[in-house]
Amino acid sequence: MAKHAVEHSLAVEPRPEVEPGPAVEPGPAVEHGPAVEPGPAVEHRPAVARSGILSALRELSLVAVLFLVYKVGRLAADGHVDEAFRNARAIWDAERWLHLPSELTVQRALLDWHAMVEVANSYYAYVHFPATAAALIWLYLYRPAHYRWTRNVLILLTGSALLVHFVIPLAPPRMFGETGMLDLGHLYGPAVYGNPETDHLSNQYAAMPSLHFGWALVVAVALMAAIGGRRRALWLLHPAITLLVIVATGNHYWLDAAAGGLLTAAAYALLRQHRPASTEVPPATRAPHGLIPAPRTPGDENSTLGDDDDAPGGEAHSRHVGVAYAGRHEARLTGPQQRPRPRRDTDR
Repeated sequence: MAKHAVEHSLAVEPRPEVEPGPAVEPGPAVEHGPAVEPGPAVEHRPAVARSGILSALRELSLVAVLFLVYKVGRLAADGHVDEAFRNARAIWDAERWLHLPSELTVQRALLDWHAMVEVANSYYAYVHFPATAAALIWLYLYRPAHYRWTRNVLILLTGSALLVHFVIPLAPPRMFGETGMLDLGHLYGPAVYGNPETDHLSNQYAAMPSLHFGWALVVAVALMAAIGGRRRALWLLHPAITLLVIVATGNHYWLDAAAGGLLTAAAYALLRQHRPASTEVPPATRAPHGLIPAPRTPGDENSTLGDDDDAPGGEAHSRHVGVAYAGRHEARLTGPQQRPRPRRDTDR
């Protein structure tokens, strides 16, 4: 009888049958419009490449026109021979009054190595324009903002130098016999200038200021600002070597380089608001193999920097410090910030 009661308790009552409702008739079919065929794919790369080529040609034309204007203006400032030699005497006496080292001493030191004389002449003849052009091309391709800044500085520097050529014609030391200096370009080669009496393609009485030194200084500053790094000061070797070369070869006085440096500084001062923002990462966020956020110390809980201050109560609830490793391995340490537990008497 107990068995029968158990079986009766386990019995499942059948569910009542549900009568099916009326069939739902399907609605009218929705007509779709004609299929739209995909149009031809639009190619953007040729347009972008064409725009880049046009921009490069425009910049090249601008630089070429400005350089042509400078050369024509430099030739127009020629012809003041007597005044150029009087100014040479004044510059030479001023340097002796300022106790500057004699340019003749630098040249005699170079003459002890004939191979270095040819190197200095080659540096003067073949590095000035190519180095400036190479720097401008690299800046145009990889640092456009620095390129525009540097281009404008060169325009101001060259234009102001042209005005000085009109005001202060100056014979270089190699042409001023009282200095005792030699024309190393003509003696050892390669020579940049011909005989002043027959050379009508250049103005050799435009030594003040030295654009060799001014342009070299602009190139160094531009690359230092655009590339950065701990060894960026090495770019200053270019203007330093240029200074020794222009003096030792007898093409410029010390004061010519000083004038070029002053005009360069003035150009940078006038364009200081156009200087591109530095993109160099602060040293605090550098890591040997990558970039990681600088970790915060327990004393920085009340700092106003960071996203943790937006949490309720203004306290940091969590912080994540990314650790970059070389290669493809990367680890991340996460965890809540724990405050030090106050010391109690029972802990003694």
